[in-house]
Amino acid sequence: MNIPAPYLRWAKVRPRVTYDLASSGIVPVTTAELLGDVRARDAFDISGNTDEGLMALRASIAGRYGTTVDRISIAAGASGANFEVMMALLAPGDDVLIETPAYDPLMAAARAAGARVVHFERSLNKRFALDPYVVRTALTPDTKLIVVSDAHNPSGARATRDALEQIGIMAEAIGAHVLVDEVYAEAQHEELPLPSPAAALGDVFVSTNSLTKAYGLAGLRCGWIIASPAISERLRATRDVIDGSGPFVTERLSVIAFDNIERLRHRAQAILSENLAVLRSMAQAHPRLEWIEPSAGTTAFPRVRDVDDTQSLVDALIRDYDTIVVPGRFFHAPRHIRVSFGGQPEMVREAVSRLDAALR
Repeated sequence: MNIPAPYLRWAKVRPRVTYDLASSGIVPVTTAELLGDVRARDAFDISGNTDEGLMALRASIAGRYGTTVDRISIAAGASGANFEVMMALLAPGDDVLIETPAYDPLMAAARAAGARVVHFERSLNKRFALDPYVVRTALTPDTKLIVVSDAHNPSGARATRDALEQIGIMAEAIGAHVLVDEVYAEAQHEELPLPSPAAALGDVFVSTNSLTKAYGLAGLRCGWIIASPAISERLRATRDVIDGSGPFVTERLSVIAFDNIERLRHRAQAILSENLAVLRSMAQAHPRLEWIEPSAGTTAFPRVRDVDDTQSLVDALIRDYDTIVVPGRFFHAPRHIRVSFGGQPEMVREAVSRLDAALR
């Protein structure tokens, strides 16, 4: 079975340029930043019990979100977490409601489970807000899972608690669940309280997250799922046939990351705040861009006013300006570009200047 994820394939093979506004992660954390004085022999033991996820890691995650270890499952990044949820909760013939614009590996994972993808819109006219009425009108008799990202990938819009609660009520009434991909939620642009996972709203919800986008630790591939104890058991059984058990080295390092998580969060917030200010200043004043301020995350999703498809703009940006953004077509919104601002501030500043020049 061929189940493509066109955006992710493009992201891996796209041209490499000096000024990158396409990579959606934060500046990577170095080993020295993470480990400090921790001795390598403590960090890099290569053997340990990770059959159900390293228990110390599950305990660190549970403690951070005020829940219990029986509600925590470990996965290979948020992508692995989302895949495990789809495999555990879906059967061939089920319908899955997925937002659009959308991150296409979510759709690919649903199709891999044999499900049919049905879309509901997060509209630019509503600033990409999550609208329960739109979700309700898209429900089908075979809906088993509703999938949203919060913060929204690609726009950075946050869902309100009221909207999520209403969608949860709808799902529970028809025997479905709600998967909320929260990988961008903690990539905050200012000093704010830690967002509460949607899974805290009730057992109809499943939350996925990772140390990648908000913390600059993509190399650890540390993802997790927060769900009811019953669903968590199904998830861990599903992992048995995906990758068995996790890599001890990275799970052990992930425990160290959680020991330093607030420091890493403040680091990311400082980078994102500085870079967003640069991007905002250009985009708000630009006559060709319709700018919607992201509430969280590392990406924005402006619309270019005078084109039907931004692919030619992206091609010219690569060819003539040594700079790259993501064409909106990968998110079912071809008039948009996804602009990432998690990179080194000096690089982002120059990249935004080059994007401005290309647009003009």
